[in-house]
Order: sequence, then C-alpha cells, then structure tokens
Amino acid sequence: MSDTADTRPEDSQVVPAHVDAAAQGAPLGRRLGLFGVADDGDTTGFGGLVRDVAMPGASARPYGRWFDQVVDILSELIASTGASADAVIEKVVVDHDELTVFIERSSIVQVCQWLRDDQDLRFELCLGVDGVHYPHDHGRELHATYTLMSLTHNRVMRLEVTCPDEDPTIPSVVSVYPGNDWWERETWDLMGIVFTGHPALTRTALPDDWVGHPQRKDYPLGGVPVHYKGATVPPADSRRSYSA
Repeated sequence: MSDTADTRPEDSQVVPAHVDAAAQGAPLGRRLGLFGVADDGDTTGFGGLVRDVAMPGASARPYGRWFDQVVDILSELIASTGASADAVIEKVVVDHDELTVFIERSSIVQVCQWLRDDQDLRFELCLGVDGVHYPHDHGRELHATYTLMSLTHNRVMRLEVTCPDEDPTIPSVVSVYPGNDWWERETWDLMGIVFTGHPALTRTALPDDWVGHPQRKDYPLGGVPVHYKGATVPPADSRRSYSA
C-alpha cells in the first residue's frame, strides 16, 4: 500500500503519472479510491485505496510451453516477405500463462492469414475482437484484442493492436475471419474503433444518430431516467454516493 493510502483522494479517477508511458511496462497513472466514493461520508475504507495502473512489459525468452514455437514461426513468415519481425511484432507478453502478441496495426490482416493457414499454427477460429480504452496510454489510447483458437493443436492465444484517438482506424480482418463481422461492428459502435475495409460497418446497439461511444472511459457517466411502475431511476451520475 502506498504511503498516501491513508489520505482522502479528490476523486476516484486515474491520475496521470509523470513518467514515460511509452516505455514498456511503465505506469500509466494511479487510481485513487473505489466505486467513485470521494466524500466524507465514506465508511467502507475503500476511499483510501491507491493502485498504480500499468501495462505489462515485454516478456523475456524462453516464454514457455508452445509460445516460443508460435512466435518463431510467425517471425520466419514475416522474414520470408523481406520485412523485419521487429517492425511487425511490437512485443510479446506472457502473463497469467497466456500468450499475447502485439502487432503493428497495418500488418494485422497478413498476420491473421499466416496464423490461420500455416500448417504448424492453424489458428482457424477467431473468437471475436474487443476494444479497450486507456486514456493515458498516449498515442496508443485504443486497443483491439483478438482471441484466436487452434482447433487442430488445442491452443489459444491473443493478438493485440493499438491506435491513437486521433486516428482510430485498424484494418478489418473479416476477409480472414468472416465471423468477426458482427464483433467489429460492435467494437466500432461502443468503442469508436473504425475497422477499415469492413463490408458493412453499421451500428449494433445504438441509434444511427447517437453521438459518442459509451464504453470509452472518458464518456460521460450520465444516462436516461427510467420510469418503472410510478418510480424513476435517475442517471448514474446524479444518484447519491455509495456512502450516503
């Protein structure tokens, strides 16, 4: 626990850390409190929590299990095109016994093609794409994560691609994994990542005239009052605090 854990935070948002967040594994900020409680009525004790927010750094070899084999084969396939593996694979992370390969975004379609078609890889199934928003990961605020499964070899791995808020575009992988059609639409709808080349990037949850992407962390917390049997449930940001 930090030395500042017994002080009452101003709020429960992530406070930017004064560090080089571009460095692998560097902290992106510090989260203060829990549940949004920041008033003097907090009796839970959670208001004093302090937790650093950081991205995992690159893992060192050997990665273990079958992870080295997959990364080596992928590196060989990249080199066969005359490109540098370091230019395509940003980093390899093994965390909680799971393999995540960070891919430069312009290469995501070709990497998926290799992972699906190579006889020693055979990741035939993509279980969808999810968007994550890290407002303090400057220049890499939006992350798209793809979970791939090899039915042939009974393996699961993850690809991750980043893009900045100023250019929230990532090439669509629907041409390789057609089942990603709906997942990319949902991630665009709720997170604002534009999957270029998608056959029909239309909304899945929100009206066509909706402004903004409500699963981003900087999206306002408010909502629409809900009427239910004569009672009204107010928007989340206008309700009383948890400690009131």
